[in-house]
Amino acid sequence: MKYLFLIYSNPESWEHPIFQRDPRFLALSQDERDELLRDDEALYKEFTESGELVGGVALGDPMDSKTVRVRDGVPATTDGPYIETKEQLAGYFVFDCDSPERAAEIAARFPDARFGAVEVRPIMDMSGQEM
Repeated sequence: MKYLFLIYSNPESWEHPIFQRDPRFLALSQDERDELLRDDEALYKEFTESGELVGGVALGDPMDSKTVRVRDGVPATTDGPYIETKEQLAGYFVFDCDSPERAAEIAARFPDARFGAVEVRPIMDMSGQEM
């Protein structure tokens, strides 16, 4: 089954990987930061080689986004995301996992889960069936 991993963060500056801008990451010793970065690279390699990682992208700064709504047939466009929250959607990955438990296990290994949040959602096809 395919799962969408939504990466949320409250970055000081919008550069990727987002977790590197988190004050808690920056408070780690240099050795701890280096180890976490090596672990992060190893994760991507592991999940690519296993075939579980289908793809993903980092998103641009929320301040550069637009929200479009159509009310009574009239489109209205506003700057930025609609949500009023400190955490913003920073990017996403698609994984193909054997179970919801495996998807959660993978998400827990992301550094982003340590410093922000990783939401895991099953992907449905156009008929409403989970893929």
